[in-house]
Amino acid sequence: MKLKDKVAIVTGGGTGIGRATSILLAKEGARVTVAGRREEKLIETVEKIKENGGAAHHVTADISKEKDTLRIVKETVNEFGKLDILVNNAGVFKGIPLVETSEEDYNYIMDINLKGTFFMCKHAVTEMKEGGVIVNVASTLGIKGFRGFTTAAYSASKAGVIMLTKALALELACYRIRVNCVCPGVVETELFETLGIPKEKIPERMKMWEEFHPIGRNGKPEDVARAILFLASDDSSWATGAILALDGGITAG
Repeated sequence: MKLKDKVAIVTGGGTGIGRATSILLAKEGARVTVAGRREEKLIETVEKIKENGGAAHHVTADISKEKDTLRIVKETVNEFGKLDILVNNAGVFKGIPLVETSEEDYNYIMDINLKGTFFMCKHAVTEMKEGGVIVNVASTLGIKGFRGFTTAAYSASKAGVIMLTKALALELACYRIRVNCVCPGVVETELFETLGIPKEKIPERMKMWEEFHPIGRNGKPEDVARAILFLASDDSSWATGAILALDGGITAG
């Protein structure tokens, strides 16, 4: 029970990495607020946690709106009495060539991936009265550029999350708030069903991406959840400003 008596928020907690993280943090003793836009998915995550004997609560919200980031934090404190851990997992992906990127596309990506993370941090720290932990989820595409990937706006948003992590680690150290970041490679989640790839083509794409990782496989949501648990727990009590590439070796060379 590495997180006994802790209270956590996980954004984007209805599916994929967010769901796996919410379930694991609850298993380790945390009371978890699962936040996101799709209420039915959030409810499924909460029910799974409660089936396993954990405590959870959901908040339907859109983190691209600052008022919703504040509401997530306030509802968590109202429900559980405090806040110790924030996992900024919510994000969107669009692979669009630069010259085809509209202002609407750009704002959509930045508002969720970077602005949402920023304002979740802003409102969370005001409730971390006795210290706390923030774990941001960025991407290997925020660390390194790859030929053939049309991800300029997405990569910029995730690079922003990485630098936000470093800046906040220094700004918040005096308040005993640690801020770290995980940067996954390709993780097999429901995200791929939203990218316009025909369903029958997804296994073929997954196989292609397996070969892209030197370790020979794609990531699973649980791989990232375990890394987030490490950064959220006292196992990493001396780590702040750390950027953990969790990518099967993609950024090693």
